[in-house]
Amino acid sequence: MTRRESIAPGGIVGILGGGQLGRMIAMAAARLGFKTHIYCPEEDAPARQVAYQWTVGAYEDIPRLEAFAAATDVVTYEFENIPADTAKLLAKKTLVRPHPQALAIAQDRELERQFLTRIGVPVSPYHGVNSRDDLDRAIDTVGLPAVLKTRRGGYDGKGQAVLRQADDADAAWAAVAEAPCILEKFIPFRKEISVIIARGQDGQYATFDPSENRHRDHILHQSLVPCDEPEPTVVAAHQHAIRIAEALEYVGIMAIEMFVLPDEADAPLLINEIAPRVHNSGHWTIDACHVSQFEQHIRAICGWPLGTSARHSDALMQNLIGDDVLEWRTLMTNPQLCLHLYGKVPPRPGRKMGHFTRLLPLGTSRSQIIDEE
Repeated sequence: MTRRESIAPGGIVGILGGGQLGRMIAMAAARLGFKTHIYCPEEDAPARQVAYQWTVGAYEDIPRLEAFAAATDVVTYEFENIPADTAKLLAKKTLVRPHPQALAIAQDRELERQFLTRIGVPVSPYHGVNSRDDLDRAIDTVGLPAVLKTRRGGYDGKGQAVLRQADDADAAWAAVAEAPCILEKFIPFRKEISVIIARGQDGQYATFDPSENRHRDHILHQSLVPCDEPEPTVVAAHQHAIRIAEALEYVGIMAIEMFVLPDEADAPLLINEIAPRVHNSGHWTIDACHVSQFEQHIRAICGWPLGTSARHSDALMQNLIGDDVLEWRTLMTNPQLCLHLYGKVPPRPGRKMGHFTRLLPLGTSRSQIIDEE
């Protein structure tokens, strides 16, 4: 699925997308001696501030994409809404990692669910919805309550509608603008966790400890590590991540979000979604691990040996959303905090402006971590 090539320091890593994830990938690449070339439609993208080269262009601009490919040794992407056709075009000209097939699966919720079901990892019951009549049939099949999710696009709670009774169907269908969807049965869960896994071109892998993820207004607010779950649940989370990465013949970093079910459930976990990229819930690895998710990603896509995923600290990562970033000076006075700002202006409601990670000694009690929030 991928050619086996190792890229030496001094090589050029192309990054599709110029947001904060691209910025942090570029910073990790520079630390290992690589140069980065950003390709994105925005003139003022945060990643541009730390890149060696950049190209401003549409993801459908074939001449610019071909020139970009010619100027890179490997191309990766910072988010999964890059058109799959763009990645496929580039793969004909240069190395693209992760493989475009992983991108195509992850950006279509129905294809994603079909893939996960085929390889035997647990997901909520679901049904495809392409029309209003389909929605009625899906309700009969899946049952209520349920969540209607657009097949493509949508994140941080966007592109979704909850149905608690059959009378909600018209409003839900309007809320998703009658786009192709899946209806997914709502399963009560205790918490969301995520596993970040790196897989190299040689098939070796490294998984980071699962984080507990807490949301506010449908946006990730905090990730806490460890996730405070029993060992069998943690082992199952790692096993699911490994199975998914191997089935995709994946190269790079991938995040798998999972729901932890109540104790009386038949299995401890359900897969919520996969993200074929570095991930917000893995930002804690920058400061709490010997090798971060961003460095592991660069190592993997460049054909280098993976590093250890061990952490030297417990951690609480918290996003700075909108005006939260204006507290940067106060945050800087806390010796436990590692502050990361993304170079974005101005702060806007719902916009991720940065994050901080609070480091604590290994074995710190969960109550103490929470008390210090």
